[in-house]
Amino acid sequence: MIKSMTGFASLTRDDERGTVGVTIRAVNHRFLDLQLRLPTPLASLEPALRALVQKRLGRGRVEIAVSLQTRQASVPRIELNAEFAQALSAAMDQARSQGLVSGMLTPGDLLRLPQALTIQEQLPESGGLAEALGTPVAAAVDGAIDQLETMRVLEGQHLRVDLDTRKALLAELIRRIAAAADTGRQELEARLMERARELAGALPIDQSALAQEVVRVAQRSDISEETTRFHGHLAHWDALSGSPEPCGRKLDFLLQEMNREVNTIGSKADGLLVSEVVIQAKAELEKMREQVQNVE
Repeated sequence: MIKSMTGFASLTRDDERGTVGVTIRAVNHRFLDLQLRLPTPLASLEPALRALVQKRLGRGRVEIAVSLQTRQASVPRIELNAEFAQALSAAMDQARSQGLVSGMLTPGDLLRLPQALTIQEQLPESGGLAEALGTPVAAAVDGAIDQLETMRVLEGQHLRVDLDTRKALLAELIRRIAAAADTGRQELEARLMERARELAGALPIDQSALAQEVVRVAQRSDISEETTRFHGHLAHWDALSGSPEPCGRKLDFLLQEMNREVNTIGSKADGLLVSEVVIQAKAELEKMREQVQNVE
């Protein structure tokens, strides 16, 4: 199936435990290159999420970011800077002994001094949170991949229209090359026979053997085997692009084989129009190769 490797998806899921957000960006890559970013409480879910993505996506550079907002109230952690409090109490005692202040040090005094108390937000236990949200997070990632696949399939349809148009043009160019090569081979035979008749007037030559040699030389420019293989590649292309499996790498290899056949045709075929049409065919193959780099 022709499916693009490029796409974007964003999804948010809510339940009583919190909100999970998933964002996926995918671009071209030769293999599957997965970059997964998870919040620290969900870090233990990474192996399972990687396995999930690898089952769904064949190749491409895929960046997945998961965000989490929990509804579990955090419990603040308060720590007393004992050394600072003791130093402060000693200073207050000294000030009282000198009549500078009166009264005792109160909790309100400590709260007004940022150096006395350290207040930190304590996150929920990571293990329990990951276990509780493992299934919802996996479902959110799977849903985001569904959205990504929808976009990639749609873009793949546009790619297929372009590739099918170029493939049809290639088939026509190969037909033109075959016709031009056949004409060129006949003209080569005629030139060789004419030259042989000129030589026959001055030298004793076996006409039957000469005719066979002329045909043998002309047959070296025959490209029927290459054109047959090329049409076989076109048929294989249809089978690959119609299959439900990812086909990008196989199509890329098939284009290499087509290009090899065109090179061989260009070196063997004789005729005034052959070189021109061969250049057109190679240009179309290069354009198809560039497009296939976008196919999963």
